[in-house]
Amino acid sequence: MRHLAGAVSVVTAGIGDERTGATVTTAHSLSVDPEVMVVSINLNSSTWAATSRHRHFCVNVLRADQMAIAERFAGRGGLKGSARYEGASWSALATGALVLQDALAAVDCTVEDTIVRHSHALVLGSVRHVVSGEPGPALIYHHGAYGSS
Repeated sequence: MRHLAGAVSVVTAGIGDERTGATVTTAHSLSVDPEVMVVSINLNSSTWAATSRHRHFCVNVLRADQMAIAERFAGRGGLKGSARYEGASWSALATGALVLQDALAAVDCTVEDTIVRHSHALVLGSVRHVVSGEPGPALIYHHGAYGSS
């Protein structure tokens, strides 16, 4: 699948000291009516634990110049949990999941359903709020490297 370019997003979940998140290329719209998002989350990750416990998540679509945020939430440098949020501006919307202030777009969701298969869960989220940032190129991941759309 590394031959297929994908938009890079950070999925955030949890509240307070239980905040965490992950960098993904597997977040997309499932339906428009009703508005539902779907993300794929590793069952061994802290993001899965927080999403399961708090029943929310936010998909933050990254801009082309936000590679450092993608790397932080991918675990580069050994950062975990709430330490991944340092160095950027965040706020909470309806669900309590954190939204990156200068993301290209952010979609705040409550967990509607989960489908567990093998090492991952497909998490379906009912959209509660959408934030559209300033237009610009998106961060993409293709063949093992970051780029822009």
